[in-house]
Amino acid sequence: MMRDPGKGRPMDLKELRALLKLVEVSDIEELEIERQGQRVRIRRRGGNALPVAAATPPPAPLPPSPAPSAREVAPAGASAPPPARAENLVTIESPMVGTFYRAPAPDAEPYVKEGQVVEKGSVLCIIEAMKLMNEIEAEVKGRIVSVLVENAQPVEYGQPLFLVEPV
Repeated sequence: MMRDPGKGRPMDLKELRALLKLVEVSDIEELEIERQGQRVRIRRRGGNALPVAAATPPPAPLPPSPAPSAREVAPAGASAPPPARAENLVTIESPMVGTFYRAPAPDAEPYVKEGQVVEKGSVLCIIEAMKLMNEIEAEVKGRIVSVLVENAQPVEYGQPLFLVEPV
């Protein structure tokens, strides 16, 4: 059993860098450490070490949702509105765990709005992770069909953020 020399205090940036280097130079595929409610998971992707979760408290359990009443259940003949042509849409996903922000500041205009055409490389949003602001860029030139996350909401690694129709 390995003793944790930093037990009793949160992990600092120097320790995180050392863990990233350890995963990078070893055959370890994934490393997860939890200390004082702070959890760090590093997973190798494409030969590189990539932090995929950091400083995440355990999620609070959700209360059970009540069963829908007879009035809320849609009749058998009714159908939901047709979905957008999903086959030609590009989903832009979160590359990390963090907090999603649509604008560079609370009083600023959002980077993008639904219906707006963006160029490849345009900044779409910011994800704050461990007090670092990470700009998320458009992967393709296209029209923003949908913003899938509310401002200032936590996001997970791989969570869809935007739907973009290439133009």
